[in-house]
Amino acid sequence: MIQREKYLKELIKSENNGFPKVITGIRRCGKSYLLKEIYKNYLKTLSSVNIIKKSDILGFND
Repeated sequence: MIQREKYLKELIKSENNGFPKVITGIRRCGKSYLLKEIYKNYLKTLSSVNIIKKSDILGFND
């Protein structure tokens, strides 16, 4: 799987700027991957305040 750190960092950096984010691209270019990674990061922040345990997250392999 190709890591898309540049795009992921840009999306996370602009997360709270008040504008909606639109991720577009051709089929199989990594759009869903970016959304899953953002969601995983969000769940990690919730688990750090003991709302969600990492073991309760399906597909969380880290």
